[in-house]
Amino acid sequence: MQPDLDCLATALYVRSDDLLLESAELAPWRPAVGIAPKLTDAELITLAVIQALLGFTSERRFIRHASTHLRHLFPYLPKAPGYNKRLRKAAGMIQQVIRLLAADTTLWGDSVWVVDSTPVECGRSRETVKRSDLAGWAEYGYCASHSRFFWGLRLHLVCTLHGLPVAFALTGAKADERETLLAMFEVEPGLLSGRAGQTLICDKNYYGRDFERHLDELGLRLLRPARKGENERPGTQLFKPLRQVVESIIETFKGQLDLERHRGRTPSGVIARVLALTAAIWHNDHTAQPVKRALTAYDH
Repeated sequence: MQPDLDCLATALYVRSDDLLLESAELAPWRPAVGIAPKLTDAELITLAVIQALLGFTSERRFIRHASTHLRHLFPYLPKAPGYNKRLRKAAGMIQQVIRLLAADTTLWGDSVWVVDSTPVECGRSRETVKRSDLAGWAEYGYCASHSRFFWGLRLHLVCTLHGLPVAFALTGAKADERETLLAMFEVEPGLLSGRAGQTLICDKNYYGRDFERHLDELGLRLLRPARKGENERPGTQLFKPLRQVVESIIETFKGQLDLERHRGRTPSGVIARVLALTAAIWHNDHTAQPVKRALTAYDH
């Protein structure tokens, strides 16, 4: 590994281990009597981040790579099936660690958030649609940016202007963006605590009197471009440059973190990629490096 990635892995392991010791309830349930796992939860979190940053979409290939190149960091490595099972069971724990890492940055208090959603295509052939484990969750939807229909899911993301993930959700392709956003805040009411006047920057799809009334009741200020037939809205001059910011953040997920490739189509795959981006920004923030959305410094 490069020294930058080695340093990030060490710092993340130490911080994750401290967080799990401070809040033991975050760890997945295990019987009081039994064999303790050889790979600790902190090591599992660190492995998941390294896998995402190195661009391995196959867990089997990643474990082979880790067995050769990461032994100095991980004396014990599980087989691919065991690693996969641990990741799936640890999804809730990893989500909590994402939040704790994000809150442990100077960016967490930003008063402006950007909101967007992006398609996550999961298959194109009819046979894939029939046989996929995602059948019943993934569905056909329309991608306006590519002017075509797709079969898959949709990632909804709330983040700071620096790309730090604040909240996210993975839904069916047809899920309403406004309802999903409100549901994200409803599920995590503490997210808005002490944030009166927080500004949300969205695109034209986040519209409607009832929707804006709900946001106002939550203490949120909405900025979006005017739709056809509407009067010009406040902040119009900000949307063009900020739209580039949103697209850059989404590109980090879909390009550098391989969101649309096989292992990014499951909840655990998406969670691992959100964790990787959060960990990279957290590490840059704590080492006084420029906070960049690009993750090329950690590529292999």
